Amino acid sequence: MSDKTLERIEALEAHLAHTEKEIEDMNSVILVQREEITRITRRLDKLMGRVETLEDLAPGPEAHKPPHY
Repeated sequence: MSDKTLERIEALEAHLAHTEKEIEDMNSVILVQREEITRITRRLDKLMGRVETLEDLAPGPEAHKPPHY
């Protein structure tokens, strides 16, 4: 193989190694974000349950006319 071909292969290998590292880093970030989204979703579901309970316990609107009528 010529020197130029070896240089190109080495450059490609270096680029591939860099790309693999970037993919691993992004995957780590994605995993952390997935955990955070799951945690936030659970909290939102819990809060929505509380809101529904409060809505069920709240008195309904009054059916009388305001005094100015």
